[in-house]
Amino acid sequence: MRRRGIAALALASLFAVGCGQAVTNTTPSDGNGQGSALHAHPQAVEPVAGAGGSSASYPASAASVGVGSGSDSAVLPQPVSDAEIRQELAASGLSASTNQAQLTSNGLAIAPVDAPAAVQEVISAGNEIARLPYRYGGGHITYEDTAYDCSGSISFVFAAAHLLNTMVVSGQLENWGDPGPGKWITVFANAGHTFMYVAGLRFDTVALAETGSRWSNRPADEPDLSTFAVRHPPGL
Repeated sequence: MRRRGIAALALASLFAVGCGQAVTNTTPSDGNGQGSALHAHPQAVEPVAGAGGSSASYPASAASVGVGSGSDSAVLPQPVSDAEIRQELAASGLSASTNQAQLTSNGLAIAPVDAPAAVQEVISAGNEIARLPYRYGGGHITYEDTAYDCSGSISFVFAAAHLLNTMVVSGQLENWGDPGPGKWITVFANAGHTFMYVAGLRFDTVALAETGSRWSNRPADEPDLSTFAVRHPPGL
């Protein structure tokens, strides 16, 4: 019974890393404020909409990391290449517009041709994890993960676009960047949840549970929307 209690406490301490709570394990810095692990990206794999990532099977990879307590470890998906993403987007039959992102039938986003480079990088990174499963605390213990929660998802794509150099939780995003909506990116955050709009498309783990992708055309019509701080990256 004592061993079972210890295991339960360890699991509870892992799950304390959520969308709205402080994180003490962050990506190590390389001396320039940019974590050394913020350059490789996991591959988007097809999950069952809303399913957790603990029992999913992933492609083989040379690297593995522990994402839970104890001795269990998960093999990271292989990094997806830009060519693979371009091929899948081309197969959608859609073409990029000038200032509005397009949503493909399989849940990927096509960046506008006039979008700044940082916005295009956010969308590209969002495509890489758009269909990875949700897991509470996912993306906070390790940058490269097999599942991401709401703030872990946003931290991942912002780090890929060099808008962040560490993982953050939703409560931290309440005061991040500049106040108000942005021209290209608008972040909504409170102590318990965060989501954002990028060039008109919503990026959110709620949409993942509904459609199997974090990208959607859902409006910001939450009944508690007034409790969310509205922020945007400077200049975007």
